[in-house]
Amino acid sequence: MDAKFKQQFSTLWAKYFPGAELPIIFYYTNDESWAAQAGEGVEDPCLICDLARVRGGKTLALDAKTTKCAGGRRYLGFDQKLRPDFEYFLSCGIPGKMEGERYKKTPELVLELLSKQPPFQAPGKYIVFKRWDTLEAKDDPAVVAFFASPAVLSGLFTLANFDSADVNSVIVPWGSGCSTIVYYPLLEAKSAHPKAVLGMFDVSARSCMDRSTLTFSIPARRFTEMVENMDKSFLTTRSWQEIKGQLKG
Repeated sequence: MDAKFKQQFSTLWAKYFPGAELPIIFYYTNDESWAAQAGEGVEDPCLICDLARVRGGKTLALDAKTTKCAGGRRYLGFDQKLRPDFEYFLSCGIPGKMEGERYKKTPELVLELLSKQPPFQAPGKYIVFKRWDTLEAKDDPAVVAFFASPAVLSGLFTLANFDSADVNSVIVPWGSGCSTIVYYPLLEAKSAHPKAVLGMFDVSARSCMDRSTLTFSIPARRFTEMVENMDKSFLTTRSWQEIKGQLKG
């Protein structure tokens, strides 16, 4: 992480989003120095629950063995396997055998959804999560993820649209909480015009979040562009000044 850019964003964030929570980042690495830390402090099978520690300033490193949730392993790119009868698990279940989550109306819809999700192989043995202010020179963020209130989201959403004529500069893909933080933003990172991803509508993971928080995840290249636009944007106007009081918490 470039120290100058790290400080540039920190200064601008404090200026335009005073009191708002700093984002977290993640990246993949094959650096074996992370081996001893992989899974350290993990308390819950759900990645979203454990990211609460990262939001508090702790570093989290995971690999295929220490990512406990099967869905998490898939969306972090560590394993493409699905549980048997997954299409029934995510939909109507199997009477007497399996209770379905009923997130999709039919098993056929689940299979169709899966066919539209490109397989993703983790580009490194370890995935490392850190809060912005804890970044070091050796860290190379792939995605920047905000855990944000509606007021903060309004600013991030508008900033993501500032330099684009695309009405879908921010997307809301259906998926697990971790997929909207990791999987979908990484897919967007491969695009010529990467989009930001609004997430955490996953009912199963909402218990790990407070009621007023969603996520806003941005591929690093797109995030850099957004930061460079901050001083030129609506953030300098009276309209945004009136929102600042809503930002803390």
